[in-house]
Amino acid sequence: MRTHYCGTLNTDQLDQTVSICGWAHRRRDHGGVIFIDLRDREGLAQVVCNPDQVEMFKVAESVRNEFVLRITGLVRRRPEGASNSNLISGEIEILCQEIEVLNASITPPFQLDDENLSENVRLTHRVIDLRRPQMQKNMMLRYKVAMAFRRFLDSRGFIDIETPMLTKSTPEGARDYLVPSRVHPGEFFALPQSPQLFKQLLMVAGFDRYYQITKCFRDEDLRADRQPEFTQVDIETSFLNETQITALTEELIRTVFKEALDVDLPNPFPRMAYSEAMARFGSDKPDMRVTLELTEVTDAMKDVAFKVFAGVANSATGRIAAMRVPNGAAFTRGEIE
Repeated sequence: MRTHYCGTLNTDQLDQTVSICGWAHRRRDHGGVIFIDLRDREGLAQVVCNPDQVEMFKVAESVRNEFVLRITGLVRRRPEGASNSNLISGEIEILCQEIEVLNASITPPFQLDDENLSENVRLTHRVIDLRRPQMQKNMMLRYKVAMAFRRFLDSRGFIDIETPMLTKSTPEGARDYLVPSRVHPGEFFALPQSPQLFKQLLMVAGFDRYYQITKCFRDEDLRADRQPEFTQVDIETSFLNETQITALTEELIRTVFKEALDVDLPNPFPRMAYSEAMARFGSDKPDMRVTLELTEVTDAMKDVAFKVFAGVANSATGRIAAMRVPNGAAFTRGEIE
């Protein structure tokens, strides 16, 4: 039905007749000439409908936002000054020769370029929400990340093995989701919290390098860092030491960021010893974006009258550290805490 995606058209297709399919992102009537921005997963293409083709123009007049269309036309360069540098197809437009309405649409509940949508509205009309460019971009990014993981691990000798979703309950850090058995009343399957049991079995069986991008399930209350269902990249390997495993995973992360986002991460990653992290930040997982560090004040506290500080400062293993907050006097008690 189509020869090209809308968002991939450019000057390479000048003077070619192409067919594209997609959704009418917007329709503009400029005094007898109708412009339709047709959208698909790759982006937008501008279509020009002239009134000299009566039947085609009549159909174009009936088009509204989110109509699904098939359009055939001639690719030509946009008039001087009308280019859009934000689009891959921004230098060209399609002179419409044929237009077919594949599916009409009622007025959508919101405009796809509306930036002030509540989550409730988005989820109520999820199919429309997923048409939004940002959501399409997110889905494409997820796909690119998954493919980058697979290409890297495949090239390092890892094989993708699928493990069961219905399994024996093996309680770990959270409750299992249980699935009742129809043929064994009173018995239950469990959805896996992770493929832990199976990856151990696979290692012992001799599959020394295996991975999967898999769903994990945990029946627990929602919190900031908890989800009942999530996806993880599960990697298991035998006959590698700690240094080799660290080097492998660092290279994996660098490769994924480069391929998916064109971001160059440092090689090697910055390293910090546990003792240094605790001394500077008081945490074994410091957020390096936060510039506040602990300042050593043990020596200054050895002779103070406040015994709570002095006792610790004079202890052989005692330590007192303070956090200096710039402009701290301007903070309220709640902000400081």
